[in-house]
Amino acid sequence: MAVAGLPPPEAVGRFGLRAEADRKVMKLWLKILTSVVVMTLLFMLIPWQEAQRAGSQISLAVWGVALCGFMTGHLLGAAKWRMMVNAGRSRLRWLAATRCYAAGLFANLCLPSIVGGDVLRATLAGKATGRPEAAVLGGVADRVSDLVVSGLLISVGGLLAGGALSGWQAQLVSLSLPIGLGVGLCCLPLVFQRRLSRWPARYRGLIARSLIALRRFWRTPRIAMRALLISLVVQSGFVLLNAWIGRAIGIEVPLAVWFLTWPLAKVAALAPISFGGIGVRDATLAALLASFGVPPALSLVASLIWQSVIIAGGLLSGLVWWRLSGPDRGGWRKREAFDARPIEDGSRSSRA
Repeated sequence: MAVAGLPPPEAVGRFGLRAEADRKVMKLWLKILTSVVVMTLLFMLIPWQEAQRAGSQISLAVWGVALCGFMTGHLLGAAKWRMMVNAGRSRLRWLAATRCYAAGLFANLCLPSIVGGDVLRATLAGKATGRPEAAVLGGVADRVSDLVVSGLLISVGGLLAGGALSGWQAQLVSLSLPIGLGVGLCCLPLVFQRRLSRWPARYRGLIARSLIALRRFWRTPRIAMRALLISLVVQSGFVLLNAWIGRAIGIEVPLAVWFLTWPLAKVAALAPISFGGIGVRDATLAALLASFGVPPALSLVASLIWQSVIIAGGLLSGLVWWRLSGPDRGGWRKREAFDARPIEDGSRSSRA
């Protein structure tokens, strides 16, 4: 019922939706602007001749092997994601899971963060299996396993790479890692015990899904250990590929340095301040490697080469998505998306 002097409720609702849409568009443009500004500053600060010389040292064979390694790693990632989704009794078949995962990987090229790709693959898996909640929670559990392994690689890499530093830098690395780990362990009980209503409203959905995913991890230890092992293999492989690219263009640092710097740059890129982490990841990697005596020009070139591998892998994933999205391919139809085999042990445990 309209009140004199006030706009009707329908108009207020439309205005609220439009304002929310405008805020999302503004955030998107701010992220794009951040990436453009950071990359522009990096290109202005580095010596061009040194960067061109480093870029010319990379061969097509090295780049092709890096691309093959990237796609192999994400093939294992698709298997891990399918395992996490099927822990919720989804029975998603392999080809259907590959199609959904490839769609998410391709969407990461077009969306402002990897969260958009996760949402797309969860949406497709939920429509294919009729269990959207299992697809969402499986995706969250998949990301949780990646973050846990990233923290492990950073910790081990920091402990081993401390010898490559001297003076206050070595002391900073040796002290910050155990302190950060201790603070994180102390904060975990506070996070778990805090009521959901006390969190900011915009984060409650994500926090609730993350907590449920962690409980699923705890109740299905076999699946959790498999997921962590696959994530460890995949991320370690990506670190080795980046170290190989770096060595090909003249970056001579101990391998442990890469296990510290590359996961840290990857985690920094997750901050929602840039478009897909572009700029933030490159600047973080350059700053971290500079502590070990690597010229920023070489670090930037190595990061851009890996970014080209990511783009090529995303485009290939889009091609896979398109090929498997035919009416009779890859479990597109709902009846084909289910696996007729018995549910895995971890899925039975999750019913308890």
